[in-house]
Amino acid sequence: MSDSASQELILLLKDIEQRSRQQVKGLPEQDDTHGMWEGIFFHIAGTGVVTAIDEVKEILNYPSSVTLVPGAKKWLLGIANIRGNLLPIIDLQIFLGGQPIVVAKRSRVLVIEFQGNQAGLLVGGVQGLRYFSDKKREAISPLTGPIGQYVREAFKLEEETRPIFSMKTLVESTGFQVAAA
Repeated sequence: MSDSASQELILLLKDIEQRSRQQVKGLPEQDDTHGMWEGIFFHIAGTGVVTAIDEVKEILNYPSSVTLVPGAKKWLLGIANIRGNLLPIIDLQIFLGGQPIVVAKRSRVLVIEFQGNQAGLLVGGVQGLRYFSDKKREAISPLTGPIGQYVREAFKLEEETRPIFSMKTLVESTGFQVAAA
């Protein structure tokens, strides 16, 4: 490319940039995350729920080795060594009074933290991140069954309701804090 052709190209690009900047003036700035709630969508005890992304520290595959803990309740599956840290693995579905989760490829462990301690909650699978408008969040009637005590709000959409499962309420419950049988 010749020197004059390069200069013409540079001038053309500068002109395009200047016109673009003029077009942007007067347009409102957009913040896609303002007023949006971000959550992790998963199923537990036959119900599709979301939990706040800031209540989950990490999402792991089910560990290859889990060591049983003698004298523990059935829902405490054992302890796993995760990068040098011991992590209790809890079957959330058994804890809620349901059937054990069958560990498969889609099974995941949601790592939560409470009072400086961590625990891993086994769920059948995570369907991904979901974004909801804060305007769609509202209080709901308590759900039936053991899951109800951990759900007080939901996102109401046209065709469905997404209950919000509170990890904070879960870890503050006495039943969750006592794993000894």
